[in-house]
Amino acid sequence: MKVALVYDRVNKWGGAERVLLALHKLFPEAPLYTSVYHKKNAGWADAFAIQTSFLQKIPGVSSRHEIIPFLMPLAFEQFSFDRYDLVISVTSESAKGILTKPHTKHICYCLTPTRYLWSGYQTYFPSRLMQLAAKPTVNALRNWDKAAAHRPDQMIAISEEVSKRIKKYYDRDAMVIYPPTDLGESYNPMKKKTKNKNGDYFLIVSRLSNFTRYKRIDLAIEACSTLKVPLKVIGSGSWKKELQAKAGSSVEFLGSVSDEQLISYYENCRALIFPGVEDFGLTIIEAQRFGKPVIAYRGGGSLETIKEGKTGIFFDKQTKKSLMEAIKAFEKIHFDSREAKRHFQKFSFESFKKKFMGVV
Repeated sequence: MKVALVYDRVNKWGGAERVLLALHKLFPEAPLYTSVYHKKNAGWADAFAIQTSFLQKIPGVSSRHEIIPFLMPLAFEQFSFDRYDLVISVTSESAKGILTKPHTKHICYCLTPTRYLWSGYQTYFPSRLMQLAAKPTVNALRNWDKAAAHRPDQMIAISEEVSKRIKKYYDRDAMVIYPPTDLGESYNPMKKKTKNKNGDYFLIVSRLSNFTRYKRIDLAIEACSTLKVPLKVIGSGSWKKELQAKAGSSVEFLGSVSDEQLISYYENCRALIFPGVEDFGLTIIEAQRFGKPVIAYRGGGSLETIKEGKTGIFFDKQTKKSLMEAIKAFEKIHFDSREAKRHFQKFSFESFKKKFMGVV
């Protein structure tokens, strides 16, 4: 069976990219088709044979794809997949819109319906003036996006939250298969008997781009700065300087780190703080893999990945005050690391492999 993978763009590192590496394990010979490829920013993609669209030839676009959203549909429609039996698109934007002939099956693993067109519209276009200026482009892209969402033979969502959005915006049913984490693959959480080394810090692991403000990392920084509790922030991006300006002396920005370093920070933290509404939240699973609880906003995918009072706690309002109260409450609760490690098994690579290959 000849298989190809398709992804919106290969120019960053995050949870979606870990999903692609998991699929690479299942289909090691499958090439990866994408709109643009920025080799320097995507070292993880060295494992793939990359096929780019005509957009790759436009200077600067490989790192600033957001300036040409109106060309993304055309970029994916120009690919030919006639020689493949199966194409798997991993997408939060346009990759689902590829064109295939009847003999080629198309499975779409949907990260979320295009955020800036649907659930995140108000975040990306906060003012009335911006909405008016973007209206012609947004309306055209919405029409295309709805049509494109009905092209795959099978739609799979990464969470119940995303499945609901697919039904709401695309009027299409989607089964749920939770994404896996390959962080610390050799680490067996159920066999490791050594006690967790609890440091004195809380942890944030996130991209810090201006386009990820919905993650509300600013809340964690403001809350921990006010409480004067140590917070380590792992991640980089265009939002970082603004966040640093808000941070007190108890907040440390670590930038990008290796997987080995990331594992160490997980193992030694008190808890992960997760203040945004996410489609799934892979870092929640990573923290639990290493026996660590999570303090999360009660919304989005975190409702599916945290057992309240067992593997973490929630705060109910996206405000500094609400998060501060949750951090104080956390101090009074004992969490058993074994509970978190057991819960992780639901989101393991083996679980993902069994369910995904069942669909294939």
